[in-house]
Amino acid sequence: MIILAVANQKGGVGKTTTAVNLGAGLALEGYTSLIVDLDIQASATKGLIGDISPEMAGMTEVLMDSVPLTDIVVPTDTEKLFIAPANETLAEVDIKLARKQDREMVLHKALHNPALRRYSFVIIDTAPYLGLVTLNALLASHRIIIPVTPEYLPLLGLKLLCKTLDALKEEHNARYKILGYLLTMYDPRERITMEAETLLRQRFGDEVFSKPIRINTKLKAAPAQHKTAFQYEGIDGRGAEDYREFTLEVLRRLGERG
Repeated sequence: MIILAVANQKGGVGKTTTAVNLGAGLALEGYTSLIVDLDIQASATKGLIGDISPEMAGMTEVLMDSVPLTDIVVPTDTEKLFIAPANETLAEVDIKLARKQDREMVLHKALHNPALRRYSFVIIDTAPYLGLVTLNALLASHRIIIPVTPEYLPLLGLKLLCKTLDALKEEHNARYKILGYLLTMYDPRERITMEAETLLRQRFGDEVFSKPIRINTKLKAAPAQHKTAFQYEGIDGRGAEDYREFTLEVLRRLGERG
């Protein structure tokens, strides 16, 4: 089981869209995949299955009450794609986690459940800030994918993010590595897009995924219908094409494809 976190301290860069469609892309390639929703807005949950009822256990109960993660997993409309859902009570978990012993490793322990070995991949969607919940996601992961929009301020924020990730890795003796940086909301008609891409590739070289995710209003519309890009656009749609190429490159980088 390979655990991937999709993370960036900057909001609005396409973390949830990337987590959901990477999970769907892996499922379409035949890999049983689980999305773990750790975004305090529960965006992945809402985009795939809708709001969960207040009495239904979710990631809050996994982190706070030691409910087994396997107990909350539900299927999605995509075969082989499952989700560990969340609701907005997740916003309260950062404060409550501070009182728990080994508070940074709660998710790590929850994922070390033999019953989860049925999943080839776990993809964790994270919140746009570095609280205890996001720290749990990072410390539980093998690899981190960092979406970034081709704009000046998000690029500046990457410097701080990289320093933070390095410091956390050293402080907690963490095992994660950065799998790559993914350009999202890419519009080649805009000069800033090309300038930002050049700067990103100069700074990070081959760590930047080769094909960006192009700007696409259908990617924004799909969650309202509880669909992935592959379902909403069809397999030949632009967003589906971009995320399929991204999925295949993820697999190549992980050694799962030649």
